[in-house]
Amino acid sequence: MANTKETLTMLKELTDARAISGNEKEARDVMNKYISPYADEVFTDNLGSLIAKKIGKDNGPKIMVAGHLDEVGFMVTRIDEKGFVYFQTVGGWWSQVMLAQRVTLLTNKGDVTGVIGSKPPHILPPEARKKPVEIKDMFIDIGATSKEEATEFGVRPGDSIVPYFEFTQMKNEKLLLAKAWDNRIGCAIAIEVMKQLKGESHPNIVYGVGTIQEEVGLRGAKTSTNAIEPDIGFAVDVGIAGDTPGISDKDADSKIGEGPQIILYDASMISHKGLRDFVLDTADEKKIPYQYATMPGGGTDSGSIHLTANGVPALSITIATRYIHTHAAILHQDDFENAVKLIVEVIKRLDADKVKEITFS
Repeated sequence: MANTKETLTMLKELTDARAISGNEKEARDVMNKYISPYADEVFTDNLGSLIAKKIGKDNGPKIMVAGHLDEVGFMVTRIDEKGFVYFQTVGGWWSQVMLAQRVTLLTNKGDVTGVIGSKPPHILPPEARKKPVEIKDMFIDIGATSKEEATEFGVRPGDSIVPYFEFTQMKNEKLLLAKAWDNRIGCAIAIEVMKQLKGESHPNIVYGVGTIQEEVGLRGAKTSTNAIEPDIGFAVDVGIAGDTPGISDKDADSKIGEGPQIILYDASMISHKGLRDFVLDTADEKKIPYQYATMPGGGTDSGSIHLTANGVPALSITIATRYIHTHAAILHQDDFENAVKLIVEVIKRLDADKVKEITFS
């Protein structure tokens, strides 16, 4: 893996970018900056997914490696007379991780800082205090005294509201704390795969993709896969880490730092057996660590990729991550590096004969 300082700068810029579903421009611009030097061509589909193309062999099989650009956040729906902002969640949120958290409203007049608030517990009846506050009872305080003042700040319905958090390398320097690992780490993997293939011969055409609107229904993966028409598809995303207190192995048994997760099954897709076996064989041969994972709820872009046109053999390779869909998630840099290594090794072996064998296995 290249210079760690450069890699950390890229990861910081990717996670600091503010890009909720439907407004992915900041993250797309960062990904474009980092992937362009390693691509023969970079373009977007009509909805805004970024597609970088690298030709190893003309007319070789098309291999898609897709991370999604969007992160979970909120959208302004209305402003009340006192200047408090009400919002809609964009993507999945759990009410208990939201209160008192700082957010940034992206307005046409610039950034506005806010904090998510609710009725204080001191004035609630004892019964109500025991229950978590529902999202519908929350609001955002932007320090405005009236609807007019909030409007003067530039706030209006439809504006993006993004979690505020700064990328942090923890005391154990391999552990990285940031917002939006879901799924800037997938975008980083796509970039790094293209980078490591620079100057290497590979028997195919590789597409590094940053898809939009994954968090609201795998939407950008649909359009970008239609634009590419790949022969093989990989979604790179985050997965559940089961190594924090209170989680049993039967709930989730992956641990951060023990290798990328090979997703066998999730609510959007049963992984393609031929492709999965080939990836596992490659990992074993190259002694690259990996873990198995299943997600009975949720899915990744593979859910859309594999159903495109007349079908695409697809597999999700994910990074075990703690505290996803909150302001601050943790993952392990070794898992990122091993995921890249695995995908690069797999791509080098995916020639037309191998793709045909996988597809019909």
